[in-house]
Amino acid sequence: MKLRVAAYAIITDDSDNMLLAHWRAGRHAAWTLPGGGIDPGEDPKDAVVREVFEETGYDVEVGDLLGVDSRVIPANARLDSAANEPMHALRIIYRARITGGALRNEVDGSTDEAAWFAPAQVDDLQQVSLIKVGRRMAGLR
Repeated sequence: MKLRVAAYAIITDDSDNMLLAHWRAGRHAAWTLPGGGIDPGEDPKDAVVREVFEETGYDVEVGDLLGVDSRVIPANARLDSAANEPMHALRIIYRARITGGALRNEVDGSTDEAAWFAPAQVDDLQQVSLIKVGRRMAGLR
């Protein structure tokens, strides 16, 4: 079984607008929390800071650990058509706040857009399940 450990951020502004990244994998696309895979030996908090900057252009300070989501994806449900084994996804979710930078889209990465959404807009987005998990952990639902 493949293991993927990743760290993500819940980032909201004073009006509870949420910062999201638009993820793409081949013909699949959806909005997700900014974040991503942890490099070997990398602290999860450092991974969140790096990934949020790569995907959104913002510098962030990592706050409270909201929780860890554990999900096993069967081989036949994985987006990688060549996958022949299940994947265990461990998703570490933190609160974070912006300390600098400017909103911009990632180039040549797994995301192609970053944007702010009002709470009511988030529900209508094509999104990965991680957003609902993160919102629940953050008390935003």
